[in-house]
Amino acid sequence: MDEELRSLTHRLAEEAGESAAYRRLLVTEDDEELAQVLVERERPLWAREIAAFRLGCGGDRRAFETLVLLLNHRDPERCAGAAHALARLGDPRTPRAAAALATNSLRTAYALYPVRLLSELRAPESVPALVSTLRRLLGRDEPHWRVALACVEGLGRLGDAQARPVLEAALPHPRLGGAAGEALSRLPAP
Repeated sequence: MDEELRSLTHRLAEEAGESAAYRRLLVTEDDEELAQVLVERERPLWAREIAAFRLGCGGDRRAFETLVLLLNHRDPERCAGAAHALARLGDPRTPRAAAALATNSLRTAYALYPVRLLSELRAPESVPALVSTLRRLLGRDEPHWRVALACVEGLGRLGDAQARPVLEAALPHPRLGGAAGEALSRLPAP
């Protein structure tokens, strides 16, 4: 059992009440059984999360929609698990979905994991989405500075010269300046 699955099972044990259904979803090797959980009516969120996580980590694209919904959840732990599974899923729709979530100004409070996922995916959508999101979050009184910091760090990892102007704009920001300087040092020379 990998660390992410161990964390998920520990977190959901209480929510699921250690039920027989919970234990079954953790051990079944039947992908059809897991996929059925995603479409059955009145299944609890914990069951859908376990099924989607396991299918996603196994590369089964039937998990995509559920994982994207979980990536945009208000619970950061659910977002983290969904991001982990989406990164392993290999679905070509993932970068577009993550970019849409990261750049949605109405959902900025929940954008941290989509932003981190974009930097991990290294897709063509990654740099434009991170630049756009960071540009919007550069105000001094911006409450979502952690999302902005994740954008800065992600742009540094991606090392794309297109990020230079927005990273330079982040230098004077008290919470972002150090990371912006580090990110700039990773970009190719102008």
